[in-house]
Amino acid sequence: MKYRIAMAAILALTMQAASAQDKPAAAVPAGQKDATTLEFEKFRTQMEQEGNPAELFELQGEEFWKAKRGPKNVALTASCDLGLGVGVVKGAYVQMPRYFADAGKVMDAERRIVWCMVEKQGYKFDDLARRPFAGDNYTPEQTSLVTYVAAQSANMKFAVPLKDPHVREVYEIGKEVVAYRAGPYDFSCNTCHGADGKRIRMQNLPNLGTPQGALSAVLGWPGYRMTGSVMLTHQWRMSDCFRQQRFPQPKYASDTITALLTYMTANANGHMYKGLGIKR
Repeated sequence: MKYRIAMAAILALTMQAASAQDKPAAAVPAGQKDATTLEFEKFRTQMEQEGNPAELFELQGEEFWKAKRGPKNVALTASCDLGLGVGVVKGAYVQMPRYFADAGKVMDAERRIVWCMVEKQGYKFDDLARRPFAGDNYTPEQTSLVTYVAAQSANMKFAVPLKDPHVREVYEIGKEVVAYRAGPYDFSCNTCHGADGKRIRMQNLPNLGTPQGALSAVLGWPGYRMTGSVMLTHQWRMSDCFRQQRFPQPKYASDTITALLTYMTANANGHMYKGLGIKR
């Protein structure tokens, strides 16, 4: 109930502020936050202190990680290497995306977990990709797993290994992707996220090319989204950005999404990951 009351107040502020604006987009001084953003941040801090609903998904993810599951009846804790050794989750999330020799690819956390579910536990990728994101009282198992893994890196600094040439190459591809203009509106990621002080109505838009802007974009994922009462991952956020640009929907756990996440997360290197978030 307290979540609904708080969200109602936030939505009222949003509608009030939006009605006072004639333009759908406007520039604001870099770093300036509107009343709605400040109100939500205050609410989010309070809720995270009292208990983030994301923790329920974290607990479920821990069960999935440790249990013997899948056609091969294997536990991920005994078979899945997230880059720090088989079964090691502490600190793994903030050091991804990273290169995995056994897969021959740079992978973000969700992509790696899905790979482990397929290769180690015997699940079929097509089944996992059929409904990859939460919605309508449904939460994919991989979402809970990512939530658990991410939570084990709370209060650690992002440290994507850019010295690895494989990672650096994917980072550069991600840099090109955010600048690529296409689609019916001739948009790129940088159309919205390539400069300081941009916004769409009441939404501040971080500059992904700066450390602070990239940090703003990667913090709080995975996050519990209150407007839908669902747990969502950073893979979902990237996929939804493509939808908003009217681009073709990228395949689940694709090279393109990993490249974007590599670029964004590496730009936030050295900054603290605060853990699971709460989103509007």
